[in-house]
Amino acid sequence: PPTFSIIDRVRNDFLALSRRSTTRHILLPKSRDAALALKQKMRNRVVDDDKFVVDVFSSAATKFSLDTTTSGDGGLLGTMMPQGYCSVQEIDRACFEAPLGEIYGPIESDYGFHLVLVCERTNCPKLDGPNTRAARTENGRTVCDSPQDGSHKSVSDQLIEVSIFLVGFWIAVSFAGGILAEAVCSLTDKLGKLS
Repeated sequence: PPTFSIIDRVRNDFLALSRRSTTRHILLPKSRDAALALKQKMRNRVVDDDKFVVDVFSSAATKFSLDTTTSGDGGLLGTMMPQGYCSVQEIDRACFEAPLGEIYGPIESDYGFHLVLVCERTNCPKLDGPNTRAARTENGRTVCDSPQDGSHKSVSDQLIEVSIFLVGFWIAVSFAGGILAEAVCSLTDKLGKLS
């Protein structure tokens, strides 16, 4: 069996707890053929007409999705939602397995067939590499990239920040505990002298 160092375990736990996804979906009737036909139609619009995949998917979700809670918002399930947010297990899993910026599916659930588009995702380096979002180029095409404004931090940078915070926290707790223990001892001595 593979063995992991404590650093690997902390890193894997951190990744699992900090994964976030902005995902859209289209719910279709229980017809794999209809789902595949819509998927191909959307892909053709993206490739042949140089359309941005998020715009094409949003438009199709508004027109065709049977999920009335998300269709009015272009199929948006949520913005930067954590793993476990979606009540439909198959969709929740797809939010963290589907390729970034690609129309994925059809995925069958109890409700019908779903097409999924992951627009943005953080802390999935094995799947996405350094990329975190589907972005529109100047000519309208879709590319996967990471923000250039410095808001994207690598997993290592995030782990360092968390580690520094935790070390500072425990130093403060230890210091406060020492002061509290000293105060209790002093109070006990004073109460002992009064008795």
